[in-house]
Formats: sequence, C-alpha cells, structure tokens
Amino acid sequence: MNIIVKPPKGYQSPNTPKGQEDGEGSVQVHMDPSLHIESAKVFAIYGKGGIGKSTTSSNLSVAFSKLGKRVLQIGCDPKHDSTFTLTKKLMPTVIDVLETVDFHSEELRVEDFVFEGYNGVMCVEAGGPPAGTGCGGYVVGQTVKLLKEHHLLEDTDVVIFDVLGDVVCGGFAAPLQHAERALIVTANDFDSIFAMNRIVAAIKAKSKNYDVRVGGVIANRSTATDEIDRFNAATGLERLAHFPDLDAIRRSRLKKSTLFEMEESPELKAVQDEYLRLAATLWAGTEELNATPMKDRDIFDFLGFD
Repeated sequence: MNIIVKPPKGYQSPNTPKGQEDGEGSVQVHMDPSLHIESAKVFAIYGKGGIGKSTTSSNLSVAFSKLGKRVLQIGCDPKHDSTFTLTKKLMPTVIDVLETVDFHSEELRVEDFVFEGYNGVMCVEAGGPPAGTGCGGYVVGQTVKLLKEHHLLEDTDVVIFDVLGDVVCGGFAAPLQHAERALIVTANDFDSIFAMNRIVAAIKAKSKNYDVRVGGVIANRSTATDEIDRFNAATGLERLAHFPDLDAIRRSRLKKSTLFEMEESPELKAVQDEYLRLAATLWAGTEELNATPMKDRDIFDFLGFD
C-alpha cells in the first residue's frame, strides 16, 4: 500500500495533463481514473464547521430515498457522525475496519463497512487519519476504491459526500474529484459566508481538471437570508433551499432521528417538504454556476460592520 503523505516539491501527478496542476499551486496526489463514479449522481456537501452539514446531508439522503432513489451517504469526518441519525449509532469507519485486516481490503465483507439506515439509505463513514498525520484525501480515495471493488456503486442512484468543516487543504477537497455538483451549506452570518467564499474558490480550482461545478447554496439555521442573497448576487451563486432555525431541527440530533421521523407539526412538515423539493430539483439537474469568489479583503468590505 503506497501512501504519499508529503509529495516532493514540484510533484505532479501522471494523471494531470502536461503543464497543469490540480488547482493553484497544488501538490495533491490525483484521483485514479479507474475510481470514477460512473452511474450515480454525486453531490458533495460543504460548509463552515458546525453549520449543520450532517443534518442537511442525512435529511437530503432520506428525501432522495422518499423519491424512490437508491442512496449512499459517505461521511468524510474523523468524528464519523455523519450518518448518526440514519443508523442511530456511531458506525466503524473504513479506516477502522481496514486496520483490523492490516489493510488487506480483499478480506473485508460489505457488511463490515456499509450499514443500512433509515428508509434504506446506505451509510459509510470514511473516517480520517490520526490527528496531525496522513491526508483526508487518501481516506476518501480508499473508501471509493472499496465501494468499487465490491460493486456497490453500480446499483446506486445518488451518492452524497458529507465533508468536514472549512476547506483548508486538498485532502478536504478530495470529494470534489468525484462529485458532479458541490452544494454549500451556510447561515446568514459573516463567518459562514466567509467560509462559503473559500469553498467556492476550492471548487473553482478543482473544476479546471475535474467535472465538478458549484450547484448552489443551502441556507440553514437562518430566519433571514438577506446577506446570503446579497453575496450570491455579487458572486454568481444561487440559493437552492432555505431551512429555518427551528428547535425541532436541533433536537433531531439529540433524538438520533432524521426530520422525517420526528413528530409532525406544521413547521416540521414545511421543512420536510423543502427537503423533498430540493431533492427533486437536484435529481432533475441544476445548471452549473460560474461563481467568482471574492478576495478576503473584499469580502470584509462587502459584508462590513455597522
């Protein structure tokens, strides 16, 4: 098993067209072309840490399943809690189970790393390397490789990557190498929008060599969306959905439950309908957004302070 943790200066993948790098100044190990996910629609969910990506991903997965789609959700966070509300408990990660067989993947069974969650959503937790070591991109690559080896992607309609926190390195951006559309979860505040701006920059860099494009913005935990909408208009983004700051949404994590399993109320029914509408929109296909991120100084001036 060959793991490149720190490529030499000037390293360039043999999969990269001559003269091109994977984004500005990148020295990331590139995706093996044989690991491309061919048949499914693939979405990568990004956003500031703690913004509700896992809640959004899990409920979007359920919404797709309610539309009759076969869904696979892949959590890409060392906390391995992306699929928590779907499975009702923390599941072992791909890295955990690979370690038990000394990284001989041929010894693994599907049930060792794929778990069925609510309404048939299939759940995988990629996990991550130990703190301060390795690269999250390698973990994502090994997860997709395992899924391909066991032919688990051939009968899947939708794959959702739930990616941890802000984009700070190419490893966190690795799911963009597999995704068709990247969706950004944000609240109506400065820090969330600042993180969104950096994520747009990462997607733009990856789009030079991969098929991924910005699919749109999901407003979450926000009563209003005025700052989000103003930023979207300035950068070429588009809001696809809006989920308000409801106590029922926060309590769903404590109850180990998706929103589709919670006791129904008019407010909660509206949220469920919004998830179903979002899933239908994404399945029908969204136009790629040619968004242009702002410079850090410009976004401070744009959002400003009273």
